[in-house]
Amino acid sequence: MHCAVVGDPVAHSLSPTLHRAGYAALGIEATYDAVRVPAGGLAGLVAGLGPEWRGLSVTAPLKREALALADEASDVARLAGGANTLVRTDAGWLADNTDVPGAVAAIRERFPDDLRCATILGGGATAASVGLALADLGVAQITVAARNPANAADAVAAIRRHPAAPEVVVVTLDDVRSAGGIVVSTVPAGAQTPDLVARALPASVVFEVTYNDWPTPLVAAAGAAEVPVVSGLDLLVHQAVLQFRMFTGHDGPLDAMRSAGEAALAAR
Repeated sequence: MHCAVVGDPVAHSLSPTLHRAGYAALGIEATYDAVRVPAGGLAGLVAGLGPEWRGLSVTAPLKREALALADEASDVARLAGGANTLVRTDAGWLADNTDVPGAVAAIRERFPDDLRCATILGGGATAASVGLALADLGVAQITVAARNPANAADAVAAIRRHPAAPEVVVVTLDDVRSAGGIVVSTVPAGAQTPDLVARALPASVVFEVTYNDWPTPLVAAAGAAEVPVVSGLDLLVHQAVLQFRMFTGHDGPLDAMRSAGEAALAAR
């Protein structure tokens, strides 16, 4: 069985580390690699995959392409407007989105209390997935802050399509003000200026979706204020466990996969 993570860039991805650790823990004979696929190239790659290929983890900039090329799609992938998972079935390729339930699990693991409001920094595909997860968790008021609000239109539309119908407000990053709930950052560490961080906090919990450049300025400020932090590794591991089940038919070994990810990050 062959699986891989695809995207551009993709060399930094921890997904091979996590999935291979899961295979080793359960004694599964399979391979999992990182394959660089530029925008526009996913359909051609998938068309050339032999029957030994079971699944693909899909990262930027290919999530919308994955949804478009699939033979069938899950409700959550359609709701998000993008897929981070392609798995081969008897009917062809199924597109799914494990980022949404993965984000729910990651937040609940670190912060079990109720949340009513949220501020999301950034307006891309990850912002859409996390926004849907927040709506699943009962968050009724979501502010999406983007450098250019027009570029956040797809993410905002996806969040507003959630059956819970959360109130979604769009602002620029310059207009961010603390709402005291959960602050989610989907922007690079370099975009987290001292001014932006100061205006985004205080918060009940901070969710930093990256696991590179750790700690980011937002995470460092949250730590100094003793604010709970949900990390990008938390998200990656929880969504990978769900993918692992889809690819192999076995429950992903969460502890083994997390430990492998932590060790890989420590070695960088």
